[in-house]
Amino acid sequence: MTPKIHDAEKEFDRQVRRLVELGYPHAAGLTDEQFASAVAPLRECVAAAGTGEHDPESGRVAFALVVTRQLVPIEETMPRTTLSGRTKPGFVDHSFEEGSLARFVATDAVELPEARAYLVVDVSRGEEFCGVVPADAMAEIADRGRTALTIEEGIALLTLFPEVLVKNKCYMLGGSRCGDRRVPALWISQNAPKLGWCWERNPHTWLGMASAGGRVAAG
Repeated sequence: MTPKIHDAEKEFDRQVRRLVELGYPHAAGLTDEQFASAVAPLRECVAAAGTGEHDPESGRVAFALVVTRQLVPIEETMPRTTLSGRTKPGFVDHSFEEGSLARFVATDAVELPEARAYLVVDVSRGEEFCGVVPADAMAEIADRGRTALTIEEGIALLTLFPEVLVKNKCYMLGGSRCGDRRVPALWISQNAPKLGWCWERNPHTWLGMASAGGRVAAG
């Protein structure tokens, strides 16, 4: 039987609490109450969004609350990630030259909601694409009617479900590009999560391609 979320609203509340515990309100220049109020309208969306497969340890999540860089910068969200059962904070690899993260934006194929926070639904870390050329993986995801995750969405997935990032099952984030051949990715380095990148024509046996069924915003 495919695992499902028994109480989607309860899971949404857990995700909000987790972000508050990690200091997202302060990073956004908000109080805890203001932050909770800002994302609260999304709670009405989760009944429908939470119907997909939900088994984080196998890399599938029904929905995840995404906080965009307009609310909290990527440089602030990565250090708030950890591996499951670990405390060492995640980091951005030095191979991102200064200012380059700002150029990694959603591709034309990605339709982002006009919201500072939204839900990404029917999420998969995509380990079936381990060993596949990234460009080919992105084409296959599009053929399936799915969408590659952006950097913010990949970080949200890891932040809320640390168990999805494990050895040999890390994931690329083809929904964010900067106009060159680099594809951002999350993997494990120095016993912590790392945001790095790989070349779009170079396959890696330990990097899949994360994707989602869609995105949902309030209102």
